[in-house]
Amino acid sequence: MWCCTLYGRIVSLKQDSTHLHYKVTWPTKPTYPLTPPSFDSEASEDDTEELLRHYLSLKLDLKSLYEEWSKADPNFRKRAPEFGGVRMLSQDAWEALICFICSSNNNIARISQMVHKLCLHYGPLIGKIGDETFHDFPTPEALTGSSVEAHLRELGFGYRAKYIAQTASIVVNDRPKGWFESLTNPENPCYIKTAEGSKLPQCTYKEAHEQLLQLSGVGPKVADCVCLMGLGWSEAVPVDTHVWQIAQRDYKFGKTKTKTFNKAMYDAVGDHFRELWGKYAGWAHSVLFTADLKTFSERTVKKEEDQTVRVKKEVTVDHETPILGQKRKVVKTKVKVEVEHEVPDTALLEASPKRRRTRSQARKTS
Repeated sequence: MWCCTLYGRIVSLKQDSTHLHYKVTWPTKPTYPLTPPSFDSEASEDDTEELLRHYLSLKLDLKSLYEEWSKADPNFRKRAPEFGGVRMLSQDAWEALICFICSSNNNIARISQMVHKLCLHYGPLIGKIGDETFHDFPTPEALTGSSVEAHLRELGFGYRAKYIAQTASIVVNDRPKGWFESLTNPENPCYIKTAEGSKLPQCTYKEAHEQLLQLSGVGPKVADCVCLMGLGWSEAVPVDTHVWQIAQRDYKFGKTKTKTFNKAMYDAVGDHFRELWGKYAGWAHSVLFTADLKTFSERTVKKEEDQTVRVKKEVTVDHETPILGQKRKVVKTKVKVEVEHEVPDTALLEASPKRRRTRSQARKTS
């Protein structure tokens, strides 16, 4: 069982060979709007199924994308069969921003610990499952207090404490409400829309990237990570020295090795991959990034079949967790998987720290 907090609720997930099962635990006092404006609240009281489809990016046809990338790129065609089904998660933009600020010169285990501490000390309490307490991710306002930076340093954030406090202050005090929504790809909008965000002019990918660079602790790579995983810009290609090495080794990008990696090179690598792979270049890049990790260097995976999701609901009523004086349905959904394609369906988030981050006592997060 894997549990996390998503948009003001605890979601418990379990998968078997044919279904993805989920159960929702609601808080007594909601911390998020329970449904986006586009959701038909009269048809159902629970939008978690739609939320999971959005968060796991299940609506995208990976089979067609893998075929497209394989036709355009012999190197991708060679590596893809062993790393099928790599998907990007559609995270909340604010959460993605802070998580990737934490990722600077860091490893996944320590990033996870930092995010856990942010939730524990600054995030709203959502509820408990057994003896485990879950907190949601803190709002920008929660991280703007005068003592936040010093406290984060005490918690082990180092120089990132200053970046987090300054960025939270900029977002709260210097950016209009709905600002993140205005940076989002209109073809892949954020899950919850606001009246303020709908009134702001929509940005292009390049404009969103440039605006993120104005925040404290945000460089080109962090900005692209947020664009790709939090703002829906699937053409964003986060480039670090590791990706630069892939570009040199497998794509003959640059005739000689260079000791410096400047913005001009960063832009050139991203543009090269966007031209090669198209509007979902960030997704294709993530497949090759994963294939090149030492963790998977010995991985031998046979071609499996992609999985198409069909949903079957089993509804039970939980009378123990009232919201706003009403009884809330807890929906258990079985997601029926019918085999139709040739690429297995899994989910990937590069350096994603959103794992069991909400325990009531600080513990090392796996």
